[in-house]
Amino acid sequence: MRWRTRHREHSDQPLGGFKLAHPMLSADGSRIGFSGVTVGRGHVYRVVDDAVCVQGGKHSCPSRWCDCGFYCFHDQGAAEDLACDPEHRDAVLLQVAASGRYRRYERGLRYSRQRVKAVQIGRCRCGRPATGFADTGSGSVGWRRLVPSCVACVGTRPRVDLTTFGGLAGAGVTVTCTAPPGEPESPAGLVALLSAEMSLLQARLDDMQARLERLT
Repeated sequence: MRWRTRHREHSDQPLGGFKLAHPMLSADGSRIGFSGVTVGRGHVYRVVDDAVCVQGGKHSCPSRWCDCGFYCFHDQGAAEDLACDPEHRDAVLLQVAASGRYRRYERGLRYSRQRVKAVQIGRCRCGRPATGFADTGSGSVGWRRLVPSCVACVGTRPRVDLTTFGGLAGAGVTVTCTAPPGEPESPAGLVALLSAEMSLLQARLDDMQARLERLT
């Protein structure tokens, strides 16, 4: 990604943009947030938030001498291209409104204040359309990282459906799936689904067997 700066500007009116992020759920399950996929990936921000310098700097964001601040692309296609990287395959696509101090680049912006307007998720890793989010078992202090998942692949992990996620995001934030549930499955997707269901069934059988052995 090339971020060639031009000059610093300020806008009281929101500027539209697109970006990738990892969805996060607070430890008590009452809030959602997002973490970046490149710069600032260890920091969790809210639906409406102000940028902070993750390096611990006391300067205002975005600084000319630092890479702090929120980032976004001008075009949705550029963000979708970034999602092709295997490292970012579990990220969601955000449509955002940027405001405050910003620096304009060739393909996007680096800015100080952000409001998430829409969250778009894709497919589960098995190939089926995602119907919600599952706990990945990773995260940061106070936050659990989520991943788009179908019902079959969630298993016994904590799950957040799209309606609940949208409710926690707040009014004005839409949550959609790019792969409608009624879309025909590919052979590869069906094989992956059956494999996932068989693995889940086997895990439950193993658990039942272990419980019977303890009882006897």
